[in-house]
Amino acid sequence: MAILNPYLNFRDNAREAIEFYHSIFGGDLTISTFGDFKMPGIEEAEYDKVMHSQISNSPAGFTLMASDTPAYMQYAPASAFSVSLSGDEEELLRGYWEKLSEGATISMPLGEAPWGGLFGMLDDKFGTSWLVNINAPGQA
Repeated sequence: MAILNPYLNFRDNAREAIEFYHSIFGGDLTISTFGDFKMPGIEEAEYDKVMHSQISNSPAGFTLMASDTPAYMQYAPASAFSVSLSGDEEELLRGYWEKLSEGATISMPLGEAPWGGLFGMLDDKFGTSWLVNINAPGQA
């Protein structure tokens, strides 16, 4: 078995981001800092930054991970990928859309899609790009 999970990187605000996502998706949240592991090469001023965080066991079965990028490493905000949420449960997916929309830049409002169902695109307040696709009844 293999699992594919989104792993989001931030510069200095991973804790705020993962706590925001946890408020949306629920589940179990764990956060480890660079200081927890006294990571070599990390300056003491960054010990409180997130080395690894994870949402697991969400009611929908999602796993989402995030970390801060230390100052000595290059950081380039993501623009070449999106996290996609899709399925048949319109109420659940609309709820995710509404919560992710808080402080977001909406590039395509959630609305009727040419292929049926509903579709929307946004960059959340942390810069993560999200796609939400709600299947039309009877659509797979």
